[in-house]
Amino acid sequence: MGSSASQLTKELLSEYQELTFLTKQEILLAHCRFKELLPKESRNTMDYRVPMEKILTMPELKSNPFRQRICYVFSTSEAKDGSLSFEDFLDFLSVFSDSATPEIKSHYAFRIFDFDDDGTLDRNDLVKLVNCLTGDAPETRLSQEEMNQLIGNILEESDIDKDGTVNLSEFQHVISRSPDFVSSFKIVL
Repeated sequence: MGSSASQLTKELLSEYQELTFLTKQEILLAHCRFKELLPKESRNTMDYRVPMEKILTMPELKSNPFRQRICYVFSTSEAKDGSLSFEDFLDFLSVFSDSATPEIKSHYAFRIFDFDDDGTLDRNDLVKLVNCLTGDAPETRLSQEEMNQLIGNILEESDIDKDGTVNLSEFQHVISRSPDFVSSFKIVL
């Protein structure tokens, strides 16, 4: 961990701690995990971006049905390729930590589920969400009738203003009534 400490100054470590829900120890561990994802020749730089394909190999994400959306939501890459910088990686781990607030978790969950990034969950987003959860294989896919019924039920329960979509505040309202959501929206380092 000696080389970790040399790249993360006390000031930078303190700044990361102030900006995230992570402890200093968790940040140092995250830094080690991030460096493991880097090619050997790039491990001494903090400027490198880890490609999404490499991030998706992490055991914590491997079986997550939203793994690609998670990378896209947390990536600040101008290329919109889902690659993560170290600070993106910290943001990702911070949101999924036990210490993150329910409001932060629900905000990011909403962004992950908003597949077209238009600020609302419409029918298409909800269909993709359901397919991610049930699997999009022929044997697990819902019939059109089942899907329409489920999406109708979701909108009936969530769409308070009855505009045919679920906005962030409506989503947070529904999530606030689901106490197990926060505990299930986490990744442990």
